[in-house]
Amino acid sequence: MAGIVTNPRSKKGKPIRPHLTESAVVRYTLISIALLFLGLIVILPMVSVIAESFRKGWHAYVSALADPDAMSALKLTLITAAIAVPLNTIFGVAAAWAITKFNFRGKNLLVTLIDLPFAVSPVVSGLIYVLLFGAQGLLGPWLAEHDISIIFATPGIVLATMFVTFPFVARELIPLMEAQGVQDEEAAVSLGARGWRVFFKVTLPNIKWGLLYGMILCNARAMGEFGAVSVVSGHIRGETNTLPLHIEIVYNEYQFSAAFAVASLLMLLAIITLIAKSILESRMSEEHEG
Repeated sequence: MAGIVTNPRSKKGKPIRPHLTESAVVRYTLISIALLFLGLIVILPMVSVIAESFRKGWHAYVSALADPDAMSALKLTLITAAIAVPLNTIFGVAAAWAITKFNFRGKNLLVTLIDLPFAVSPVVSGLIYVLLFGAQGLLGPWLAEHDISIIFATPGIVLATMFVTFPFVARELIPLMEAQGVQDEEAAVSLGARGWRVFFKVTLPNIKWGLLYGMILCNARAMGEFGAVSVVSGHIRGETNTLPLHIEIVYNEYQFSAAFAVASLLMLLAIITLIAKSILESRMSEEHEG
């Protein structure tokens, strides 16, 4: 139509890209500020951790990682994540499916409760479990009578980790499933599909990348959680210390090289998580464009 410019061009006839309309000085200033901030806040600490890890040599680094307490902490961290992530995934999928596909009383309350761990300090959440399951807690005497250990044991660590991580999968899926709507499910039902068949054949394939993305975020938080786990663990060497707790203990004992060595292992797990996250983001973007 006359009078409408659909593809603005410069004097040289080249298309004008809106993100390059700012002057070069502004663009390079903003880029420099971003890189400086990234270097000071992220890159420099990571380099420092690696440098301190190898300050006493390769053998000291390997010895710190091979320490029985460090290996026990690594094992407990992986076990906790292996339990918390699948359980939170089941909850997240169920909650997102219910919230986005159905109308029911208490729906807004459920959404609010899902966000609760974001508003509550992890330390407070750990104290809640102590008040419930501790020796002087509400259920403590009954648990002691039946010789069941939750606080200062693996079950308490798993529960505390689940509390602080359970919003991640649900919060990743809810907006995705809301955007998709219910048309595909309604079409499947009209063709005779019911219940679980609709979920596995229609809903799950549509949310697979968002689901994996939420699981990765949940796993990253589970492995790095400190506050809630610190309250319920009891800091028992070789038994209830996860990697973050083990790093704190070793550092407080002035074993700086060992502390940084274990920290580098935790950082490696985080980097692997970020790589997986980036790959998933790329796949999600490709699928969306396709």
